[in-house]
Amino acid sequence: MTETTATSVPSNRPHPRRVSRRIGNITESATLAVDAKAKALKAQGRPVIGFGAGEPDFPTPDYIVEAARAATTDPKNHRYTPAGGLPELKAAIVAKTQRDSGYAVQPDQVLVTNGGKQAVYNTFAALLDPGDEVLLPTPYWTTYPESIKLAGGTPVDVFAGEEQNYRVTVEQLEAARTDQTKVLLFNSPSNPTGAVYPRAEVEAIGRWAVEHGIWVVTDEIYEHLTYDGAEAPSMPVLVPELAEHCVVLNGVAKTYAMTGWRVGWMIGPRDVVKAATNLQSHATSNVANVSQRAAIAALNGSLEAVEEMKVAFDRRRRTIVEMLSAIDGVECPTPQGAFYVYPSVKGLLGRTIRGRTPRTSVELSELILEEVEVAVVPGEAFGPSGYLRLSYALGDNDLEEGVGRIQKLLAEAR
Repeated sequence: MTETTATSVPSNRPHPRRVSRRIGNITESATLAVDAKAKALKAQGRPVIGFGAGEPDFPTPDYIVEAARAATTDPKNHRYTPAGGLPELKAAIVAKTQRDSGYAVQPDQVLVTNGGKQAVYNTFAALLDPGDEVLLPTPYWTTYPESIKLAGGTPVDVFAGEEQNYRVTVEQLEAARTDQTKVLLFNSPSNPTGAVYPRAEVEAIGRWAVEHGIWVVTDEIYEHLTYDGAEAPSMPVLVPELAEHCVVLNGVAKTYAMTGWRVGWMIGPRDVVKAATNLQSHATSNVANVSQRAAIAALNGSLEAVEEMKVAFDRRRRTIVEMLSAIDGVECPTPQGAFYVYPSVKGLLGRTIRGRTPRTSVELSELILEEVEVAVVPGEAFGPSGYLRLSYALGDNDLEEGVGRIQKLLAEAR
């Protein structure tokens, strides 16, 4: 006769699911995964050059850092503050939005979040019920579909390829619209493509949304990073009647080289912002006060720092487009915004390179990393296969060296 211990489990007892289906169905951020892999290889002493992370290579401006340093010594920043954000930061966001976009809002229409990603999730959680569909122009930022699904919604891809400069049309959106369509996600300048929608197209899309009673969530995080005279107007400014069904997302990460400070925000109708604030009060409470004080300094200061960064980004943009376009089998539209290029590599798939024949952009990106130690993000992270995303927010020397390695490798394609 065998004895059973108090910790033994009968063999016929069902085992509970270890991870929920909701969380188990989320995919890892491909861009962060590529960046992490590149950094791990560098730590091993390998000369890896990473084009994965969308992160300015500039330090946060000194006056912002100094504001944070001073904030650490003030005891009021050592305590809880309102979950929706410091009143002073909300006021700065209101003033900045009027200054930069011409969009007049009030402090109670603003929720300060832990980076732009929390603003994305909070917004979809506040707007979506199970079965609601979100039209998602594709290629898309990797976080959008995951946030939509986490909130119970269904992302509906609307693809625009390189022949359209990665910009969807009203006709495409209308073809994808159903009785379940509740929201359109709009991002201009775009991550991952760098596409910028002209004013007339922004207005046309906004008027279409109003006509059909569709909410618009517009992500303006790259608003200041435009080139060649391109502008990135705010949709509710061009279509004022959209304002009651529109949420604007933004943050300090890209404009002020503050990716690690984790300060974003959402602006929208009061009832939606109040609902999202209630959610945040239970999820995270307030954003770190020192980061909020730094963001106040950033928004109340000038845009001189971003103008200096733009000069470098523009130079790198032109260099990387020229170098990639010189590769047989690569088609690289010139982006007008952000700091990414999104070349089509469909002309290389199925060709043999050093004894390997990549059939997808995942396989091609793996080959590039393994053969010449350059990290890029495959198109599958943002939609269909056949594309790569490269961030040019890295030093000029690394950019030229990294793309030069890619050129030499892909010249061997047969």
